[in-house]
This record gives sequence, C-alpha cells and structure tokens, in this order.
Amino acid sequence: MTTSLDPSGPVETRPRRRRRPRLLVILLGAVVALAVLVVGGTAVYLNLIKSDAPEEFALAQPSGTETIAPTGSLSGGWRLASGSEVGYRVKETLFGQDTTAAGRTADVTGSLTIDGTVASAGSFTARMDTVASDESRRDAQFRGRIMDTRTFPTATFTLAEPVAIGSVPTDSKTTRAATAKGDLTLHGTTRRVTMTLQSRWDGMSIRTVGQLPIVFADYDIPNPSFPGISTEDHGIMEVSLVFARTSTAAATPTATPTLTPTATATTTTSSTLTLTATPTP
Repeated sequence: MTTSLDPSGPVETRPRRRRRPRLLVILLGAVVALAVLVVGGTAVYLNLIKSDAPEEFALAQPSGTETIAPTGSLSGGWRLASGSEVGYRVKETLFGQDTTAAGRTADVTGSLTIDGTVASAGSFTARMDTVASDESRRDAQFRGRIMDTRTFPTATFTLAEPVAIGSVPTDSKTTRAATAKGDLTLHGTTRRVTMTLQSRWDGMSIRTVGQLPIVFADYDIPNPSFPGISTEDHGIMEVSLVFARTSTAAATPTATPTLTPTATATTTTSSTLTLTATPTP
C-alpha cells in the first residue's frame, strides 16, 4: 500500500494481484484435456475406425464333402501360383493403445522341386515395394525410412537343405509340419534361418503357410518407431504359398527286350548271309 503526497489527502492504492498461479492452472488443464483427447481419440480410432489386422495365415480345413484322396506322386517341378502372399506382422503402441500392424503383397514368385519324398530345392522372392497395410502413412514409412525399397526392392528365401516331407498323403485333410532351413536376404543382408511350415496337398496344388521371427537389428533395419507410435524390436515374416505343378518326374524306364544279331552261315546258291534275331533274356 502506498500514500500519495497530494495535499488533498492520502490516496490508498492496492497492490496488483499475481495471475501466474491461475494461468498455470489453465495451462495444466489444457494439457490434461489434450492428453485425454489424444488417448481417447486414439482409442476411438482403434476401436471404431481402424480396420483390424488380417488374421494370421492358416490352412483352410476342407469340409467332409470336399475331402478327396490325392493320387499320383509329388515328385517333379512346382511353381508359385495365384493366391500366394508374403507379409509382415508387428505389434504397435499408438499413444498408449496396443494394436497390431500387418502388411502383405501378392507380388511373389518362386519354385519348388520334389524328389520322391524330399523337397530338394526351392525359393521364393517377394516385392517389398508393393507391401501394403491398411494405413498409407505406415506404408510410406515402410517403403522409405524403414525398408528403403528403392535400394532393396525384394526379399528372397532360398532353401539350403533338403526337407523330408514324408509319404504321399491319403486325403486332402492331411497336414504335414516341417522346418525349412534356408538363406533369407532382407534389406540387403543375408542370414541362415529356420522357418516353421505347415503344408497340405489336395491332388492339384501344394499349399504352405509359415512364420519366421525377424529381429530388425539382424538385418540393419531401423526401428520402425516414431513420435506417437512405438514398436517392439522384432516382428514376424509370414508366408502363404500356393504351388502348382509344372512338370512330373521322369518315369522309371522299364526293361525291354534287346535284339542281338546272331550270324548263321548257310550254303545257298546265292551265297546270302542270313541274320537270325534272338531276344536277350
């Protein structure tokens, strides 16, 4: 309080009130409200707007009426046909809300060679620059900063060791499990890996599904996390492959009689040499 020197008398003035505490309260309230909006909005987005990630690849179980008894042999050459897909699956945390991201491509080529009951050779190549999810901004990050698909446009798996597949299935419901060791080239880095597979033959095609854990650092892949969205340091590569026959194994040759000429000299007026053909046992 101050006193004026005006002769008319002292004038009392009141000190100004500090408004900082009130301003701080307002700012804190705004921050809290913003956080609620972000978290709440994210929850609404994940639960009501965002599409769920597709289910993991699995072999569809045929019904009883669809069951057939495959005939013939698996031996021969096979190639990837329509319906084949390769993709990824990774867990994300979006502003505190957990979700799963998945991207896939049908741009896949490959082949398989079976000798008897053993898969002796095989490989597949996927175009990484065509992998797509349900979110275009995620896809832009995937093709750019994360996978650099301009530099590394493909991923390739090549079988390194034969895989025993067992005897010919007796029906189209029979599922065979196997582990395939091979070389995976991803993001320009090649590593020996083991992929778990399940396969089924319906007499016309071989259908195979499988998964392979991928640690990003093993392939020099940057962590996909960015502000607001965090991921684990690993994901899953998943495959769904449909093989159609391109050739069958050559038939085993059967023994055929061999004709061996035997010369028998006879005395005739024309002095002709007569050849009598006799089969070799």
